[in-house]
Amino acid sequence: MALLLGGASAERDVSIASAAQVIPALRGRGHRVDVFDTVKGRLDRAEEERVLKAKVGYAPPDLAQQPVVGMATRLVEELLGADVVFLALHGGAGENGVIQAILDSAGLRYTGSGHLASAIAMDKDLSKRLFRAAGVPTPDWLLLGSGGDPDNIPFEITASDPLIVKPNAQGSTIGLTLVKKPQDLHDAVRAARVHDADVLIERFVPGREFVIGVLDGKPLAVGEIKLRDKEIFDYEAKYQVGGALEIFPADISRELTAELQELAVRAHESLKLDSYSRVDFRQDEEGRLWCLEVNTLPGLTATSLFPQSAQASGIAFPELCERICRSAMRG
Repeated sequence: MALLLGGASAERDVSIASAAQVIPALRGRGHRVDVFDTVKGRLDRAEEERVLKAKVGYAPPDLAQQPVVGMATRLVEELLGADVVFLALHGGAGENGVIQAILDSAGLRYTGSGHLASAIAMDKDLSKRLFRAAGVPTPDWLLLGSGGDPDNIPFEITASDPLIVKPNAQGSTIGLTLVKKPQDLHDAVRAARVHDADVLIERFVPGREFVIGVLDGKPLAVGEIKLRDKEIFDYEAKYQVGGALEIFPADISRELTAELQELAVRAHESLKLDSYSRVDFRQDEEGRLWCLEVNTLPGLTATSLFPQSAQASGIAFPELCERICRSAMRG
C-alpha cells in the first residue's frame, strides 16, 4: 500500500506525527508500506526516517514557510500500483476533498471519506446546517464572508457569554480564538482569516467536552477531555503530552453514553461520511449536548483522541489501522 503524509497545510506536523504511528503499525501487521509526501513525492528510507523523527510543535508551522505546490501528476502515476492509499493527511487539500477527487479520477482506493463528503465536512457552516436538518443540536453561529464586517454581527460579547471565532475550513483549532470582549473581535477575525477568508463566529458553550469515534458506521467509546489550565482545547493542549486529561471511557452514565453515541452516528451520517470519523461535543450546564464538528481524518498521533476511543472499545492501534484499510478496500 501507499501512505500519503505531509502536504502543505498548517497541519503538516500533525500529519507527519500520525504517519509515524501508522507506518510501523501496518508494517508490523505484515503490510508493505511505501511512503509519499504529497509535496516531495516518494521518500526513500533515509528520508522517511528523517521526516518521521519530527515532533508536533507547540504551535502550527508558519504558513509563509510552507510549500505551495500540490500533489503532482508524477506522484499520482507512482501511486497507480497501490492496492490502497492510506491518507495520513490533515487539513488543507488532504482533508477538504481535493486529493480525494484526484485519487477518484485515477481510480485509486483510499482511506477515509469520498471527495464530496470530505469537502462538506471541512465546511463548518455547511456541516452545522446539515446537523440541524438531521436533528443534531449545534451552537448558534454565523458565517462572516471575506467582505463581512465584524461590527455588524447580531451577537453580544461578554466575559460570561463569549464567542468562538475560527476559520470556516480548518482543523486542529488552528486560527481559533475565544473572544470575551467586543474590542478583541477584530483581532480574532484577522487571525482566522490568515487561514480562510470565511470566518465562523459561534456561541461558546461552557461545560464538559466529549469526543466519540465512529468506525464502520458504529460508535466507539466516549471520551471526556478535561483541560488543565486552559479554557479551550487548543493546538498545544491537543498535541503536547500532558496538555489535557483525556479519559476513555468517560465516567458518565449509560444513558448519557448512549445519547452521545447516537448523536455521533447521526452527525456522521448527516455528512454522508464513510469509513471513520471523530465527533466533538460540548455539554452545557443544563445537561444539553451540542455538536461542534466532525473530523473526517482524525489524528492518529501518539496523543490523538480517535485511537484512544478505539482502544477503549477493545481495538488496538495496529488493528485499527488495518480495519481502516480494509474498509477502503471494500469501498
